[in-house]
Amino acid sequence: MILFLLATFGAADFLSASVIKPIVKRVRPCNEITLQGEVMNRIRCGSGYSFPSSHASNHFAMALFLIMVYKKRWKHIVWLGFLWAFSISFAQIYVGVHYPLDVLGGALFGSLIGYLFASVFLRIQPENEKSLAH
Repeated sequence: MILFLLATFGAADFLSASVIKPIVKRVRPCNEITLQGEVMNRIRCGSGYSFPSSHASNHFAMALFLIMVYKKRWKHIVWLGFLWAFSISFAQIYVGVHYPLDVLGGALFGSLIGYLFASVFLRIQPENEKSLAH
């Protein structure tokens, strides 16, 4: 399960940062010249692109993976997982390094990755889902 969780994180991070961002090439709000003075930089901005938010992709991917694997055993995992991923994602907007649509795109993309990896994991390890339910 740990290997699948790490693979989920790795796939979400690699695809969002190294594949999608270079294609979209959206400038971060903290680097956007027309927004200078409008965006409060609370952290160092960075030089990378903005869409999608890799933080949102990574955390939503891991959260959805864990939700799908543990939801039958631990009912609180659903709201805790989404609260955790949402908090990390909202922070990216708050500190001025992402637009809301960057985070939304990252959350949707990461959720898809988490769903796919959890589905494969539960197919390979169906007894895991049954044993976790007890």
